[in-house]
Amino acid sequence: MRTSLLLTCVLLVAADSSTQPAVPRPPIVSAKEWGSTPQPIPESRKQTPKWITIHHAGVLWEAKTTPDKFVKNMQVWGQKDKNWPDLPYHFLIAPDGRIFEGRPIEYEPESNTKYELQGNIGVEMMGSFEAQRPSREQLRSCVALVAWLASEYRIDPDHIRGHRDAALGQTTCPGRDFYRYLEDGQFRRWVSETINGASPNIEPGPALSNGPSTNISEWPTTKPAS
Repeated sequence: MRTSLLLTCVLLVAADSSTQPAVPRPPIVSAKEWGSTPQPIPESRKQTPKWITIHHAGVLWEAKTTPDKFVKNMQVWGQKDKNWPDLPYHFLIAPDGRIFEGRPIEYEPESNTKYELQGNIGVEMMGSFEAQRPSREQLRSCVALVAWLASEYRIDPDHIRGHRDAALGQTTCPGRDFYRYLEDGQFRRWVSETINGASPNIEPGPALSNGPSTNISEWPTTKPAS
């Protein structure tokens, strides 16, 4: 009788697990592919992910360079000027939707603001969403990435937030034109639907009355550096 009950419980757990579809890992440009040269990170900075914190770069995307060079330049700047061993973020998303791997998730991120860094996965989108609007490709890649991370690391969608939520009163990051999707819950709904196996219709909302009107992909560009 006891064995039969135990077997029933095991079968029920297995059946429940099978109803939760696996969230596919989106295509990611590896650190090796873009030429990362990280420095050692102390073991004391290892973490267990509990939050997914979304950022924007905070500087206008003018296509002065290619996304891979942008990522490399950020790494070099951080190592030279900030004494950071690697990129401050774990993932970076280009205007064309490509996702670049940053520092290893097992290590906490870096920040110019003060908040508890332990337990955060940092996802950054290139551009300044105080002055530009994120592209449809960035939105879709961000949802796909965050849904995979939340599923992979068992992070509740309620623990998806903007940088400004973590560092209260210190920043407007990830910019008002992206933060609206966090503020009204739309981004978490897109993520939850993706985790549950649906394909949400991810489209940018209308321009905010007090916000930017130009999509990052349509922003006047400067010829990329050679």
